Amino acid sequence: MSFNIKEKISSRLRSNDEEVSSINSSEAKLDKFDELAEYNEKYPEPTAEDYATLPKVLGHAPYATYLICLVEFAERASYYGVKDRLNNFIQLRLPTGGNGAGAPPRGTQQNAGALGLGLQTASAITLLLTFLAYLTPLYGGYISDKKLGRMKTIWYGVWIGAISHIILIIAAIPSVIQGGHALAPTVISIICLAFGTGFIKPNLLPLLFDQYPHQRDIVETREDGKKVILGREATLERMTLVFYWAINIGAFMSLATSYSAKDVGFWLAYLIPGIVYIIMIPTLMLLSPRLKKETPNGISIIEETLKVIKFSLKGGWIKRLRTGQFWEFAKPSNIAARGEVQAVEAVNKKGKKKVSWTDQFVQDVKVTVDACKIFLFFVIYNINDGGIGGIQNSQANTMTTNGVPNDLINNFNPLTIIVLIPILDYGIYPILRKFKIEFRPVYRIFFGFILAALSSVAGAIIQWQVYETSPCGYHATDCEIGTGVSPISVWAETVLYILGASSECFANTAAYEIAYTRAPDNMKGLVMALFLFTTSISAAISEACTSALIDPYLVWPFVATAIAGVLAAFWFLWLYRDLHKVMEAERIAKEEKVREEYAEYLAEKGVNVKSSDSIDRIADQQTSIKEETDGLYAIGSALSHRN
Repeated sequence: MSFNIKEKISSRLRSNDEEVSSINSSEAKLDKFDELAEYNEKYPEPTAEDYATLPKVLGHAPYATYLICLVEFAERASYYGVKDRLNNFIQLRLPTGGNGAGAPPRGTQQNAGALGLGLQTASAITLLLTFLAYLTPLYGGYISDKKLGRMKTIWYGVWIGAISHIILIIAAIPSVIQGGHALAPTVISIICLAFGTGFIKPNLLPLLFDQYPHQRDIVETREDGKKVILGREATLERMTLVFYWAINIGAFMSLATSYSAKDVGFWLAYLIPGIVYIIMIPTLMLLSPRLKKETPNGISIIEETLKVIKFSLKGGWIKRLRTGQFWEFAKPSNIAARGEVQAVEAVNKKGKKKVSWTDQFVQDVKVTVDACKIFLFFVIYNINDGGIGGIQNSQANTMTTNGVPNDLINNFNPLTIIVLIPILDYGIYPILRKFKIEFRPVYRIFFGFILAALSSVAGAIIQWQVYETSPCGYHATDCEIGTGVSPISVWAETVLYILGASSECFANTAAYEIAYTRAPDNMKGLVMALFLFTTSISAAISEACTSALIDPYLVWPFVATAIAGVLAAFWFLWLYRDLHKVMEAERIAKEEKVREEYAEYLAEKGVNVKSSDSIDRIADQQTSIKEETDGLYAIGSALSHRN
């Protein structure tokens, strides 16, 4: 899931380079607190007495904004309705005695198929989709912030996605399949689908959040004179849960398309997602005039971050990395101190400074990169959680289905998440807190890694049993002897998806929580982008391993990923065993920094504060705004394996 979450109290960045460079100056601090003071007057902040006496209720965004969730449902439903059919479409050939559209004859153990290109090719092409679908959101977020704005970027994505669905429906026409012309349009469609997703994905949830007008809890006086507290955190949590439930409900479109492919053919399996996708167009047309839209400020955090990293990688960077001076090298103050005045003042062809960042921005990049190091372990985790390419789907194809589509079983992933999250939130975690058992984020990630590794262990055992019981022995993938399948029921495959989905409820949520808590406000969108990017890296590694997906060796990919997953889990636990202490120190430092900033603001205003209560209150408010959505996004991530 790439979401540019931006909590801004300070004044907007402007495109003028000098103003950008002064973002952390005292003037910017004054602007920030002037705006905050004006906001406090119009929307009073609850006092301790208010919290003790007034009811706390959900705030309200315009109801029309929840149609954004309908857009997300349509986009995800169409995406997974297509994606989950691709393995069979590419790997398996047209069934013997079928209708020529990909559907097998009834009463057989055959599954829907079309191109017959085998497991390796099918895995390579579907991994291409995964790689691009998790890489292009980086560009989608960049172009949205830099030039187009969220709404316009979403529209570009919608039209690109519409083209992809049209092309794929054409590829699934029986005459195209039978004529051997379906592969090229399929690949083109996959590329278009990935780019459409990349433009839509990073912008919908931020667009939804933009519609809520308050940056913290406020006291509201109702028409009857009663006062209530509008809770921002609870409101955004509700909005997020609705958004992610839309994702998971959309994912169940795969149920309809799996049976469509098996009973009718792939043309219907691809037509249904295309029809659902069309819902987005009139919905967005209806919504657009009613939405609050942010104007792009011409600045991309991702672009500026890459500039800092590129500059830091200049000659001698290995030595600087060892001595702890890697990031210090890129700070403008240090560049000037080294006598490189020309580097600081240099401009590009557009007349903008090449060194357009500040010392504080470099520090923010450093903190963010440090916070996101944990994501490197998710490269291995992602491979365990879903297997290499289409290996799990192919395994199901070699088992007894008795009329059940082999690619139906992966729906147990969103189903498990939908069931398990409430159990954890309202059952397991409260019980642990009651008995004062600290299930820290690091432990949750470790536990999630182990569950994912166990999923691969289960896959290895099932594959071994399939080989032992298949009519073709250790060449079960393309078996045509007898029924062509092992007598083992395809429902045994559910173990892999249940374990994988359960692991996400622990590992993904905790990773978001850690990274979002540690990252500076203006870097939270980058954190999400980096997390999603690990899926692209995992897909690239899997792509390189597709040559190993061949009989009689299909047990070993499961074994290898399981071993790598266990090793990564224990290495992670050893490296980050004391991370909670580091995070507590960082939290205290954040609060202290806000206190100092507010004290400076009061001093410049000539306000004499005899008590520190006011300063403490503002510090608590700022820290709350900074961290209030950490748990919120953790919940979201758990609900959004199919993100």
